[in-house]
Amino acid sequence: MTAPIPHPPSAFPGPLGAGDLAAEISAQLGTRLGRVRLHGFRRPAAPPPTLVAVAHGSRDPRALPTVRALLDRVRALRPGLPVRLGHIELNRPLLADTLDGLDGAAVLVPLLFGRGHHVTHDLPAALTGAPHLTGRVAEPLGPHTLLAEALHGRLLEAGFPDGRCPRGAVVLAAAGSRAPRSARDTERTAHLLSARLGGMPVLPAYASALPSPATAPARDASRRPSQIAPTVPDAVAALRARGHDRIAVASCFTAPGRFATQCAAAAPQAASAPLGDHPALARLVLHRYDQALLARTGSGPESTKAATVAV
Repeated sequence: MTAPIPHPPSAFPGPLGAGDLAAEISAQLGTRLGRVRLHGFRRPAAPPPTLVAVAHGSRDPRALPTVRALLDRVRALRPGLPVRLGHIELNRPLLADTLDGLDGAAVLVPLLFGRGHHVTHDLPAALTGAPHLTGRVAEPLGPHTLLAEALHGRLLEAGFPDGRCPRGAVVLAAAGSRAPRSARDTERTAHLLSARLGGMPVLPAYASALPSPATAPARDASRRPSQIAPTVPDAVAALRARGHDRIAVASCFTAPGRFATQCAAAAPQAASAPLGDHPALARLVLHRYDQALLARTGSGPESTKAATVAV
């Protein structure tokens, strides 16, 4: 007589009742259906596009650790997402080197706060120079309510009062750009921060002029930044003329550097630290990445600019 085929032990200690049997059948069926689609078995999911955070770069030794701390927070918020760093200049890895080491798809997220030359020209050009990649350029980090949240948080850390301060005002210090859209982005960020502060005046201002062309390194004249008005000292003077005597400087910079130091030195009282690894900034980096993926555009060199998501 042929011995019966042994069955694997049941998870239940005794005979299954009708309800238990139905539950076990449903569980096993659900497990199998989870691996099946309408037209066959589910293929392994493709890895998500790499998030390439693009920092400007700085000679300040504090800059690189600060940016790395921000990206560590981004990774912690979304485990499994490949995150890489590339710099436009001054720090390694340079963006071109980072892109050379990738394959597949990538989304470049600028750690910049307005639509200046780097965002509208340098980043698309970097993707064009990496034809082995399918790439998109996300919007810069500003303007956005999450950016206003991060700026507000750093102001509070610097001791600026949270609540109504009738004679208080804030100077929003940014790097600045000759691109009109970049100035509008900074103005919009100032409005968002003002709303976050209960309507307190927030005046956008910019870092002092760079060295003159005679002393600065040679570069394309069309890209050489010039002084953008008002500077932080000018903005402080304008607010004082309006009767404000509690004036803080909100640093709209990702990391420490020459401009951030310059702007903080012009603060009559409190000056907030660069945004660094503020949790709201990390969430904003991921938000810009997700927006870029949702853009219904192509990804070749001709469509790179179109794939930059407008907010």
